[in-house]
Amino acid sequence: MKSLIPIEHIQQRIYLIRGHKVMLDEDLAKVYGVTTKRLNQQVNRNRKRFPGDFMFQVTRQEAESLRLQNATLDKSGRGRHRKYLPYAFTEYGAVMVSSVLNTPIAIEASVLIARAFVKLRELLSTHKALAKKIEELEKHVGTHDQQILNIFERIRALMTPSLPPPEPKRRIGYQTHVKSRGSL
Repeated sequence: MKSLIPIEHIQQRIYLIRGHKVMLDEDLAKVYGVTTKRLNQQVNRNRKRFPGDFMFQVTRQEAESLRLQNATLDKSGRGRHRKYLPYAFTEYGAVMVSSVLNTPIAIEASVLIARAFVKLRELLSTHKALAKKIEELEKHVGTHDQQILNIFERIRALMTPSLPPPEPKRRIGYQTHVKSRGSL
């Protein structure tokens, strides 16, 4: 099965809004090979399939923030002023869209979207696990800092050769011994 859109492109279009990983309607429409208008029409006709945890409409502030952050507008100026605010689809909503769209691309696209969300979830869990391990290591090492420093000092002491102290050198030449005499 040859994918139409690389999974990395889909992952780049997954945003975090209101604590949910979501895709916007216009990005989903591109993945499914339909217009945003057609996608939203089909979703509105099948509203019962999209409860609040599957889809929600973003606020003006959220839409503006996304537009500024990601330059989501087309460079030609089209789509600059949408009549309606975009819809955000969670993982379940994005996959549910394939059931309301009747296109050959819908099946393949739903598989790609599901894989992108799963891969993103795996990446996030890997980062969390790694951060937790580092934190545990820092705690463990933090209590043993002085002990580790003592070990290094002892190792350095072992590495430096310990020579016996040098014997005092005899002076070369005539030595005069002055004896003190008593006064006469």
